[in-house]
Amino acid sequence: MTTIYHNPRCGTSRTVLQTLQERGIQAEVIEYLQTPLSRSELASLIKDAGLSVREAIRSKEAVFQELKLDAPSVTDEQLLDAMVQHPILMNRPFVVTDKGTRLCRPATIVEEIL
Repeated sequence: MTTIYHNPRCGTSRTVLQTLQERGIQAEVIEYLQTPLSRSELASLIKDAGLSVREAIRSKEAVFQELKLDAPSVTDEQLLDAMVQHPILMNRPFVVTDKGTRLCRPATIVEEIL
């Protein structure tokens, strides 16, 4: 089973979803802004992708600056809490296949797990 954590407003996310569809892959599409991940699901997704929490957060979002999440004293636990409270902070798209989990930025990274 393939799952994509998708934001339809994101060009990279749309590109990755299109790649999956062109390959004939029936992916479960989770629009995480409408169906946010739990803290444990989010932590597991990040860990499975081999990323740090900082690597998985969208630092370009206004709320990132508003919450001062760029401060070196902010812990991974605090970053996870912020991502749960503000799902827009989750970088995207994450794709999960039986070959692994990747944050597909750039979109071509999805090829590693297809």
